[in-house]
Amino acid sequence: MDRDRDHSGDDDDDDGEAVGTGALFADPEGYYPPSPPPTTQTYTMANGAVITLHLVGHSPLEAHRLWNGARVVSEHFEAHPAEVRGRSVLEIGAGAGLPSIVAAALGAKRVVVTDYPDPDLIATMWKNIRGCPELVDDDSPDGAPRNIVADGHVWGADPAPLLAHLSSSPPSNSAPKGFDVLILADLLFRHSEHGSMLRTVEGTLRRRRGSKAFVVFTSYRPWLQHKDLAFFDLACARGFEVERVLERKMDRPLFENDPGDEEVRKTVSGWVLHWPEASCVAEGGDE
Repeated sequence: MDRDRDHSGDDDDDDGEAVGTGALFADPEGYYPPSPPPTTQTYTMANGAVITLHLVGHSPLEAHRLWNGARVVSEHFEAHPAEVRGRSVLEIGAGAGLPSIVAAALGAKRVVVTDYPDPDLIATMWKNIRGCPELVDDDSPDGAPRNIVADGHVWGADPAPLLAHLSSSPPSNSAPKGFDVLILADLLFRHSEHGSMLRTVEGTLRRRRGSKAFVVFTSYRPWLQHKDLAFFDLACARGFEVERVLERKMDRPLFENDPGDEEVRKTVSGWVLHWPEASCVAEGGDE
């Protein structure tokens, strides 16, 4: 994939002595290319509504892209609106937040869209939320939607701040202890973070049989596909049941000049994690 290149060079001079850090050795002006400006992309819903998505100009977290997984899971929700309508939804690693915005537009009860707590990322998610015509609330004084919020979250961190969004009142024994639907779109290429992602899933997915965590991804590096899929082995080891629910072949790879099997790079797969029956809590019982 077209990751950023490392511009670091030799730290030693010809005599083997460490190079100093004074102005003499400072990079000349214009040595590094300027950061790219923010961009926009669009997504057209089945009803014809166009969602304009603002993307940060650059992000080491890859949040400056609209990934295929986000598009495909959004289309899945449109084709099966009951998956999100009237339900609570949490997206992690959301970037622009497209699936969350679509879920809110389809009538989700509560949507929390999250990414790493970087000010630019959070501001961009809020900009996309507030700028979406499908989310305008005519009963709100400023027209802002009431069923969706953006927040920062580090994978594997304490889920309490996320769960607090489920209720406007102080937590109580009767308050929901998790979300009905989780969304993880195109995150699995970060192999070292699989355990942290699953800790967030464990801490936020409601222990009901109908609760689902949608994991949608492409193996953009086909030679590492086994490492992508290892996420599901780890999920099973942690007690989740895993089911493959969709597969979509895109017209072209997202990164057309990348190496590896093109058919693999065009394929988007969707899986669901859910709690086994023995781990679920009966309706009306404490979670």
